[in-house]
Amino acid sequence: MIEKIYNVKESQTKLVEQLIDDEHVVINHMLLPEDTYLPEHYANSHVYLVVLKGCMSITLEGQDVNYYVEGTIVNVPFSTKMFIQNKHHDLLEFLVIKAPNPRDMVKK
Repeated sequence: MIEKIYNVKESQTKLVEQLIDDEHVVINHMLLPEDTYLPEHYANSHVYLVVLKGCMSITLEGQDVNYYVEGTIVNVPFSTKMFIQNKHHDLLEFLVIKAPNPRDMVKK
């Protein structure tokens, strides 16, 4: 078997799970119920946020909050300060794709 298989969990509660961590990429799966958030932090690689369900509320570098609905891919540049939350009733589900793997990034 050449391919590798990864599975994602289903939940209605907050979930942060790492799906893949290899030499090329890190992929995380996130579920945020209404009024939950991820702690404010800096992007440790080039980050792609893929909104699968719901509506993502995100603040970058302290600017006004922006909203992104399912089907949207948001690119967050390396070392950008971000704050992700779910301010909506529906469950927010998204993937976080980091490329290259953060362990290969060097802060400038």
